[in-house]
Amino acid sequence: MSKSKDASGVALILDYLNVTNRPYSAQDVFGNLQKQHGLGKTAVVKAMDLLAQQGNIKEKIYGKQKIYFADQSQFTDVSDTELKGMDGRISELNAEVQAVAQSCRLLDSELKELSGSLTAKEMRSEIQELTQECAMYRERLEKIKSATNHITPEEKEKVYKEQNLYVKEWKRRKRLATDMMGAILEGYPKSKKQFLEEVGIETDEDCKVTMPNAQECTFGMNCA
Repeated sequence: MSKSKDASGVALILDYLNVTNRPYSAQDVFGNLQKQHGLGKTAVVKAMDLLAQQGNIKEKIYGKQKIYFADQSQFTDVSDTELKGMDGRISELNAEVQAVAQSCRLLDSELKELSGSLTAKEMRSEIQELTQECAMYRERLEKIKSATNHITPEEKEKVYKEQNLYVKEWKRRKRLATDMMGAILEGYPKSKKQFLEEVGIETDEDCKVTMPNAQECTFGMNCA
């Protein structure tokens, strides 16, 4: 770093410590000024050591860490009344900060809500899509209402009763066939599979047929 930059950095750090009037380590000052002013850590450490040697700032050592702060002799004494006034002003400013922070939170919440809402253009597009969808459903409903092939409740009941009757008969006949095969297989020397093949019997499983419950109608409705 050039001498002009060194001098500029020293002046900047001195002004920062005097204005803030708080104790800082070299790392603190580097972190607070590096982003805005581009100061390197080595340059900050050298500048603060130089300022301390020249007596422009004060230095305290705590173990292995050095703490730097502004020379307090440059500041005028403050009376108790002034201190109380400063304390009151600090309280006012803290209250203002809290109010502004609360306002920011409310605005942020409103922003998130608005960001998730549809724009006017998107809303018009969605309304148009829903209107078209409603028109399609109305058309389908009118076709259903105007159809002449509706099934009456009596016809439905008749179909359901017939299905239950057929299912019960199916079960009865299957049970009789099963009992007969069981009796024959007791004295049959071969396996059940071989018996079925020789006789030429096809089971429900062979035809991939599942017997429905007697209470279930053809359309999956409960007919009880």
